[in-house]
Amino acid sequence: MIIGRKKEQKKLRELYDSGRAEFVAVYGRRRVGKTYLIDEVFYGDITFRHAGLSPVGTDEGGVKKNRMREQLAHFHQSLMMQGMKKCDPPKSWLEAFYMLESFLTEKDVTNRRLLVFLDEIQWMDTPKAGFITGLEAFWNSWACHRHNIMLITCGSSTSWVLDKLVNNYGGLYGRLTYEIDLQPFNLYECEQFFLSKGFSLSRYDIAYAYMMAGGIPFYLNFFDKALSVTQNIQALFFDRGAPLKDEFERLFYSLFTNPEVMKSIVIALNSKNRGLTRKELLSKTGITDSGSLSRQLKALESGAFIMKYDSFGNGKRDSYYKLTDPFCIFYLRFVSDKSSRKKKEWIGAANTQAVVSWNGLAYENLCFNHIKQIKAALGISGVSTEESLWSKKGTEDAEGAQIDLIIERKDNVVNMCEIKFYNDEFTADKDCHFALMRRERLLREILPKKASIHNTLITTFGLRHVEYFGDFINTITLDELFQNM
Repeated sequence: MIIGRKKEQKKLRELYDSGRAEFVAVYGRRRVGKTYLIDEVFYGDITFRHAGLSPVGTDEGGVKKNRMREQLAHFHQSLMMQGMKKCDPPKSWLEAFYMLESFLTEKDVTNRRLLVFLDEIQWMDTPKAGFITGLEAFWNSWACHRHNIMLITCGSSTSWVLDKLVNNYGGLYGRLTYEIDLQPFNLYECEQFFLSKGFSLSRYDIAYAYMMAGGIPFYLNFFDKALSVTQNIQALFFDRGAPLKDEFERLFYSLFTNPEVMKSIVIALNSKNRGLTRKELLSKTGITDSGSLSRQLKALESGAFIMKYDSFGNGKRDSYYKLTDPFCIFYLRFVSDKSSRKKKEWIGAANTQAVVSWNGLAYENLCFNHIKQIKAALGISGVSTEESLWSKKGTEDAEGAQIDLIIERKDNVVNMCEIKFYNDEFTADKDCHFALMRRERLLREILPKKASIHNTLITTFGLRHVEYFGDFINTITLDELFQNM
């Protein structure tokens, strides 16, 4: 049973039944469920399937050299295993795809849909292999002229799929007939996932699990319903043989050809909650300012590891890059060898200042990943908006200020959002009141005179009706973030 993905399932079946040649690209970060989606939607309908060989292994530096010959031999083996007549292995990708054409021609006896599924396609494209040339020849010279051919390519390297397939300006320009950017589960889908597994979890605990593992089905599948969420975190990350203890390294080495550089960018961005400007990032990492950095940032952004936003009130002059991937943030804070935590017992660390600080940051990122639900709760789903955060450094004469989330709306309203992760109703006290007044005053200095400010609280269980509760015009609870959107 597939959790969520209703739109994707419906579209894939429509494409299968279209009666014309279809070339589909499915992409999204590793472990998000791309292969599972295709396997379930097309169970029993796949004519030929093949997955590239992973570059992660035990060779030099933990990465296989992954020669073209090994990929071709593996492709040849897939053909043999799925019924192709015995023949010598191909010496090039052109020859490999000619073999695939012959294989499919033999299968085309009833004129039924012939579905080809190439998984982890970026791993087949080894240096100087000519893989794209072979794929171009296969599609342009043969497959696109046969109405019963459907080619589905899957890739965990979103940047590779975007560069080589979606935005290809060579022989594959405009050849894709559909693309699916498969996103991690939102909170509603996480809830449905746990319910399907027989879990009995509160929405607070589901949010906590999301704050640690994100909406990645592969990670959530490790949870044990006999354990609490806190015990599950201990088992997944800190116990001997913990399944996600080394996932950070595996993730980057499997996705990027330059994993150490990509990790250095993510680690640097993790050092500041608000993120870093390009200039600050260069200073912190020592990376050369070049087009390569732009491509690296784009790859991390397209892979949903980071977000780019413009500093509120400064237009495009101060763009920031912020780490938003829940798994990476948790790992770097508490699991990596360079983190400052005690590795023995997560349960005992739950109330430490480091974990309490992480709770607040992780809940902020959860909110950034559920902007659609926040807008729906505000009744502004149809209003064009821009989201950012804002901070002002303090001086000797004045305190600094930070606004967790700003939603700038085209209807001349700005939602100034305070985000609080609490295990009870939030109480707005005198300190909160004066902090809100100060932030509102500072915000008004850079807003157009026609704009209205709506103080908005996003919290777990709502706002206690005490003296200062009226400071907030809107209150959004955790339940509202579980909307199915």
